[in-house]
Parts: sequence; structure tokens; C-alpha cells
Amino acid sequence: MVMDATFRWALPQLFAGQAQKELFHNEALTRIDMLLHGAVASADESVPPDAPAIGDCWIVAPGASGDWAGREGTVACWTEGGWRFVAPRAGLALWVADRGHGMAHDGAAWHDGAVRADGLHIAGSRVVGARGAGIADPSGGATVDPEARAAIAGILDAMRTHGLIDA
Repeated sequence: MVMDATFRWALPQLFAGQAQKELFHNEALTRIDMLLHGAVASADESVPPDAPAIGDCWIVAPGASGDWAGREGTVACWTEGGWRFVAPRAGLALWVADRGHGMAHDGAAWHDGAVRADGLHIAGSRVVGARGAGIADPSGGATVDPEARAAIAGILDAMRTHGLIDA
């Protein structure tokens, strides 16, 4: 079985005696250029922009229309020859400029990355946010419990070590 495109990204392959090899080669370079840079303007647009610059890319949002109709979830890039689309594969990760964080494709859908400007997210929930203010070590009180104070001091030390609170 002879393949006319690569398995992962459908890059056109060249064959001996093939006419106009430069067309196939240039198409492959365009697709590589779309994916190699690893950045898109947005993943929330379903309508192509009116005046994109050559090389600008988007992840096509649901409900796509116009030139993007039927291309939901693909990477759309404006080129000298018009729109080029690449279907994502599991593991493709792209920086999404208007979100300020990356997104990755799991083979079925795009998902926001775990590390974002507002903290670390797991399963869509923020579990670590911005660093909190410092907390003083325990002192004073009517009854001093050395074991409780040691435990609290250990917890505070771990939080400071991991950057969760200021020292």
C-alpha cells in the first residue's frame, strides 16, 4: 500500500517522476509552519476574521460558519493561498494568545492547560492560586502546646517552601 501523505499530519509525500513536486513540498512546509510555531490567536472564534495576516492561526470554535464551516476543532491558518486547516491529533499543544495559556488536544477535544495565569488547575478546578500573604508563627496564648505549635510551624514552613505564602 503506497501512502501519498504522512500518517500523523497528512504532509504530502513526493514520488519519483512526480510533476510539480514544488507544490507538494510547499504544502508540506506550510503545514509544518502552522504547527511548529505552536501559537494561535484564539480558540473562541467561530467566524473567520475579516482581515487576517498571513501566518495567523486559530483553533476553530464550535458553530463555525463562512470559510470555517464544518471545520470545528481544527487549526485554521491564513496563508498566501487562503485558509489551510490541520486536524489536531492527541498531544498537540498550542499557546492560545487571548487566553494567556496553552491548550492541548487529547484526541477527541481541546482542553485548557493546567498552568494558567490565575493558578494551577486540575480537572478544571483551580487548586493553587496566587501566593497568599505571610502567616506569623504561633505565639502567645493562655496554654502553650509545644506539639501543636510544632505541627503548625511545619505546615507554615512547607507552605513557604512551596511558595504558597510569603515568608
